[in-house]
Amino acid sequence: MTSTPQRTRTRRTDEAARIPQRGGGKLGYWLYLIPGTLLVGLVIFYPIVRNVRLSFFHWRGGRAEEQFAGLENWIALFGDQEFLQSFKNIVLVIIAMVIVPTLLGLIIAALLFDVVGRRFGARLSSFLRATYYLPQILPIAVAGVMFSWILKPNSDGVLNQFLTALTGSEVTVNWLGGQYSTAMASVMVLMIWIQIGYPVVIFMAALQRVDPQLYEAAELDGANWFQRFRAITLPMIQPEVFVVALTTTIAALKVFAPVFILTGGGPSKSTYVPSFYAYQEFIRGTDKGYAATIASAITILVVVVAIIFIRVQNRAERKDA
Repeated sequence: MTSTPQRTRTRRTDEAARIPQRGGGKLGYWLYLIPGTLLVGLVIFYPIVRNVRLSFFHWRGGRAEEQFAGLENWIALFGDQEFLQSFKNIVLVIIAMVIVPTLLGLIIAALLFDVVGRRFGARLSSFLRATYYLPQILPIAVAGVMFSWILKPNSDGVLNQFLTALTGSEVTVNWLGGQYSTAMASVMVLMIWIQIGYPVVIFMAALQRVDPQLYEAAELDGANWFQRFRAITLPMIQPEVFVVALTTTIAALKVFAPVFILTGGGPSKSTYVPSFYAYQEFIRGTDKGYAATIASAITILVVVVAIIFIRVQNRAERKDA
């Protein structure tokens, strides 16, 4: 009489024999990558190569003939005051999209996890986290129109009406078109408001892997919130800090929509950023090759920044290992 283990092994062998064997080894798996690779090459790599090539030509667009320019566009670019001003504005954009949201995100995430979550429950902490993330899912066009309505000039704007009621005298500040300082500050406020929810969510997710008993033990030893934040929170979420800093820096270098919607580059082109400047040259300029040069410079800068961030992160991880 055949034993049960033998019958089981025989049945498994028969089932394995009936399963069709795949041929081609690893080559079969690589074939599935061909459509995606072709699509990425068509949508991403070809435009990049085409754009870099165009930066060495003068071209009026359409069916006009391309004229080889060598390095003329690149030399003109670094002497272009509008381009240099746009790069100065990138520093302010990085402050608004990277530095301020990352720092505030660290503090808010630590407070939600270490204080609110432990004292009032995870439900309230999750609700507040979702509240901070709401601007991220709001379309930038909607956010820009809303801020434009708030910052309307004269006495029509919500902010001017609020300041008028607060001060008792009529306030008619042109926040978006009057001066460079107020226009750029308005763009920065919009970017901070939109961006702050992203690091909060990332850092809160990273803190889920931290054992709450670490905070409890540190609190019993007399550590205050800042000491727990410095000794426990920061070391634990260091990889996520690098990820947030890298992604937000890249987003800041190619920011476009807030400037386009709020100020349109004004007043007097003072709030231009490189991507908006490239757009203006492509649409309204007579030399598309020069516009391609601006876009190529942005691409090169993004690649360099990404490489630097990745190397710094790898070095920090090797030091901690």
